[in-house]
Amino acid sequence: STFSVFLLDLDSELLFVGDAGITEPSRPSRRVGFEWANFYRPLPWLTLDLDYARTKARFKDSDPAGDHIPGAVEDVLAAGVSVEGLGGFLAALRVRFFGPRDLVEDGSVRSDATTLVSARLGYERDNVTVAFEVFNLFNAEDDDIAYFYESQLPGEPAPVSDLHFHPVEPRAFRLGVTVRF
Repeated sequence: STFSVFLLDLDSELLFVGDAGITEPSRPSRRVGFEWANFYRPLPWLTLDLDYARTKARFKDSDPAGDHIPGAVEDVLAAGVSVEGLGGFLAALRVRFFGPRDLVEDGSVRSDATTLVSARLGYERDNVTVAFEVFNLFNAEDDDIAYFYESQLPGEPAPVSDLHFHPVEPRAFRLGVTVRF
């Protein structure tokens, strides 16, 4: 188990500009937080892991717009259980969580959280591994990323401030063969 505390000062935070599709330098910022990483093997064939990070990210200067950094993730969790070495069989189940994040400087608009689960089942013999994987096991309809900015579609009389997002990939299956030389 490892526990780390951090403080990061930046002279300029990069922010996404929606309509231009670019990032641009912004105000100075500070990020303060911790990360707790855990790895445990209670049996030779069973591994448990859990990593959690919490961060408070704020602009350091004074601005009427607010001090929240748009898109800065506060909570991140990754956890899993893995089985290996049981007669060649292997399996894993993993969860990944990104907590809600502020989308505007005053903190009045926030994204939803994103939770994804994946699974793996396979067989390993000598130098060959065959594995079947399922990504987004429960077919979550969360957002991979979200922004809040002003945009205007053709035919709209004026720009509209709204949530823009990219959804997570739907459930996907993959069969892989790995040969080690």
